Parts: sequence; structure tokens; C-alpha cells
Amino acid sequence: MSSTTEPVGDTTNESNAAAVDLKLEAVVIPVSEVDRSKAFYSGLGWRLDADFAFDNGFRVVQFTPPGSPASVQFGAKITTATPGSAQGLYLVVSDAQAARVQLAARGAEVSEVFHPGAPGAQFGPEGNKGRVRGRAEDDASYGSFATFADPDGNGWLIQEVTTRLPGRIDTAATEYASVDDLTQALVRAATAHGEHEKRNGGAFDEQWPAWYAAYMVAEKAGTPLPV
Repeated sequence: MSSTTEPVGDTTNESNAAAVDLKLEAVVIPVSEVDRSKAFYSGLGWRLDADFAFDNGFRVVQFTPPGSPASVQFGAKITTATPGSAQGLYLVVSDAQAARVQLAARGAEVSEVFHPGAPGAQFGPEGNKGRVRGRAEDDASYGSFATFADPDGNGWLIQEVTTRLPGRIDTAATEYASVDDLTQALVRAATAHGEHEKRNGGAFDEQWPAWYAAYMVAEKAGTPLPV
């Protein structure tokens, strides 16, 4: 008699097969008033993907932030979680201050840009002593934040990321989520290239397109930057 705990199928073949992609595409957030939340996220300029209501009272609404591969869902009979209990929902941006200004202009009450004075302080409430006003020292990637909440108090954390840590992205592809992301990357490459030219006597670099390309790919991949 075989044990019910034995794996089913040929595990050797399974281990040699390519891993199945598991793409995180939607996160559910708990809200108390669906239409109020719909108006809030619509006001932020997020794309409305769906609003489906059914006879049994179930309703699902989905929004996608600009440039995001993932979406948020809320509605009626979609979760038993307490409205407002979703916290630390990351929105990664290339410029925290620009994102803050844009969100505030669209009606969100956004904190000032800050950096954590102690590890994890970015997750504390606004006004806590662990938040230090202003950008991270040396504009360190992953170090500058801002926060805001929806009408129920679900908390969003804006984090500025300009250079990825190694292994955080698919190095076989270099992608930018929006025109703004690409523009900011070009600005950083131009600034770095200016320093490169200074180190080389200030002469015009005819190979600047190749240098820009190498810099932008390395920055995305988290590999050593050209100097």
C-alpha cells in the first residue's frame, strides 16, 4: 500500500522543467464604501479596469496605478478584512517628490518626502520621530519615501528606487514603465556622463550613446555602473 504522503508524478522531470511564472497581478484592499473608494482612486488618475456587480451582492472593482504591472481590487463581499487594515502598500517611483506633488494635486493627502532615521521607521505613522524630513543622504536608492491613505485608511508607501539591487530584476530585459521613468533615467545618465567627461579631460565623448545605454542597462540590472 502506498503512502498518501508520497508525491504524485515524476518529481525528477518536474524539477528539471522550467519554473511556472507566478505573476502577482492584483492585491485586495478592504473598504467600507465601494463608490467612495472608486471616486478616490479614479481621482488619482488610476486606470479603471473593471466594475462588476452581481445579483448576490458581490461586486469587484479594479484599478491600476500609472505604469504599474499590478492592480488593486476592492468591492463588496470580496474580503472579510477590516476596512483600512491594508498597510505598507508599495508604490515604487523614480522621483518621490514629483510623485508626491502629482498625487497631492489629485486630492491625496500626502506626507512630505522623508527618510527613515531608524530601520523600519517608514512603516510607522506620520509624525513619528523615526521619520526624518527630506530625502535620503546622497539620494540613496530605496531610501526616500512619502505616504498617503485612502478614505478608509488603507496606507500607501511611495518609495523612490533609481538603481536596483543585484538580482532584483530580469537582467535579460531593460524596461521602463512610462515616459517619465525613461526621462528620469536619461537625466541620471546624462549627469553621470558629464562627470565621466570631466574625468577624461572634458573632451566631447563621441561614443556617448553607447555609454548612456551601458549606464541605463547597468542601473536597471543593479550591476556595476560605467565610470
